[in-house]
Amino acid sequence: MELMEGILTRRSIRKFTDKSVTKEIIDDLLRAAMQAPSAGNNQPWHFVVIDDRKILDKVPDFHPYSKMLKEAPIAILVCAQVTTEKYCDYWVQDCSAATQNLLLAAHAKGLGAVWLGMYPRQERVTGIQELLGLPADIIPLSLNAIGYPAEKKEPADRYNKDKIRYNKW
Repeated sequence: MELMEGILTRRSIRKFTDKSVTKEIIDDLLRAAMQAPSAGNNQPWHFVVIDDRKILDKVPDFHPYSKMLKEAPIAILVCAQVTTEKYCDYWVQDCSAATQNLLLAAHAKGLGAVWLGMYPRQERVTGIQELLGLPADIIPLSLNAIGYPAEKKEPADRYNKDKIRYNKW
């Protein structure tokens, strides 16, 4: 898939088949995520691959928009180790860039995925920290449900020239 095509056709997928995702594909997704830019090249991110059905099924107990995890074969949590930051609070941008790379790589591999926000919702942050036993300095940004799509969504053209300015407002 050509890069622009991938960017313009990626959609959030919330319905999945029961086909498993191979370790090789998961490694490719993580490799893509780690190619993201980060402030000062600090790369504060850490990833937790979740394929345990019991864990995936518990997330909707504290995240109201995560019911698709009951179908998804895997989820990947993107988090940051905030105690190693070079520049305070840039971990949010860094992990957001890693998440976007992860989503685009999933689409390029024929997978569907959806970004489930964790940070800054404290009940979600605390819920996933407790569920996964994350250390106190590991803050979750996004949980990404991933699998083979059981739905097809047409591309959405979100280009809006009214939101563009040149040189000043």
